[in-house]
Amino acid sequence: MYYIVPSNKPFDQASTDLEAAVLRHGFGVLHIHDLGATLRSKGIAFEEECKVFEVCSPAQAAKVLAIDMRLNMALPCRISVFTEKGLARIGIIRPVPMLTALSQDTSLLQVAQEVEEKIMKMVDEAK
Repeated sequence: MYYIVPSNKPFDQASTDLEAAVLRHGFGVLHIHDLGATLRSKGIAFEEECKVFEVCSPAQAAKVLAIDMRLNMALPCRISVFTEKGLARIGIIRPVPMLTALSQDTSLLQVAQEVEEKIMKMVDEAK
C-alpha cells in the first residue's frame, strides 16, 4: 500500500527537489502542509519534520471523478517528505490499491496505474 524511499538529502533539499519533480511531470502543487511546524506551533513537542504535498493532474482527476464521484474524497494525491530519527524519506500511499479498494469500477484501474507510475517517478527523482 505504501511506497517509501529513503533519501540521502537533507529534508529541505528533498522537499525542494520533490516540488521540482512534480512540476516536471505535469502535475501541480496545490498546497504544502508543514505538519511539523503546525504541531510545534500548537505547543506539541514534535522533533521530526513532515511536509505533505497535495499534487494534482487536472486531466487525471477529471477521469477519476467521471468514473466515481465519491473518489473526490481521495483527491488530490499526497506525497510526503518526512524524517524518521532524523533521516529523510519520501513516500506515498499508492493510488492503485487505494482507489481500487474504494471503487469496484474496473475502468479506474488504468487511470490509477498511470497516476501511480508518474508519482513514483517523482518520488524516485527527488530522493
